Amino acid sequence: MYSEEYIVARRTLLDALEALEGHRDALVLVGAQAIYLHTGAAQFAVAEFTTDGDVAIDPRHLSAEPEIASAMRKARFFLDERDGRELVGVWASMREIAGVPAKVTVDLLVPDALGGAGRRAARVPQHEKGSMLKVHGLEAALVDNSVMRIGALEATDARGFAMKVAGPTALLISKTIKLSERVAAGALERGRRDRVKPKDALDVLRLLQAIPSAQLAQGFTGLLKDEIAGPVTAEALGSVPGLFGNVSSPGSQLAAEAAAPEPPDVIAASCAALCAELLAALHALGVDA
Repeated sequence: MYSEEYIVARRTLLDALEALEGHRDALVLVGAQAIYLHTGAAQFAVAEFTTDGDVAIDPRHLSAEPEIASAMRKARFFLDERDGRELVGVWASMREIAGVPAKVTVDLLVPDALGGAGRRAARVPQHEKGSMLKVHGLEAALVDNSVMRIGALEATDARGFAMKVAGPTALLISKTIKLSERVAAGALERGRRDRVKPKDALDVLRLLQAIPSAQLAQGFTGLLKDEIAGPVTAEALGSVPGLFGNVSSPGSQLAAEAAAPEPPDVIAASCAALCAELLAALHALGVDA
């Protein structure tokens, strides 16, 4: 049984995919919706839950038409705002969830290594500046992906699209880097605990539970050799033990928080055990964190 938020998030994602039909070869689904396609219904009391969609874009495969910003606006998306300023790459659409008006977003993201000059906005010729956000850690998704069918989660919507979906190892890499960056920022900036989302850690645990450690380890070994994905793969690999290496590690504790009402000690112990299993599988392949 899907949450209404997740159903609406998928519907909104499909609307964005329709708008960007001409760029389908350049798109890779990432984030929570991609993770749930791989993990299915994990053994947690808390259901799969997300209120947005994340799409990585490979600018090497983008054509000039349709222009990204124009296509999204034509589909009734608009750049979301915070404190009166437009957010780079965060495209919002007004929806209704449980009878309450809500903004649901689709983030258009370009891996930092291919995003060009500038700090936040990806610089992609012939596409509006600010339409896509540069994000560090998504590089592996451009290498580790496979085509899957993305369909609606409601019987009244028959739409479905074949598109690239990031593989489990690429998703583990991007989530690990995101968590590592935000945990570090939270430790350095008091009062910024809101930047750290416990759900990100639970999504990592979903992957570790659902995907065999040997499969994840094989993915790491291949990505480490890739010119574009190699650096972020090594970075994520170095962060895994600190985030999930024991029950008191920040990632383990965040996952336990997000999994409530599951027993927190059981969830934290699962994180530590599965982390150890992954590291052992990597060691068997000659790779050490």
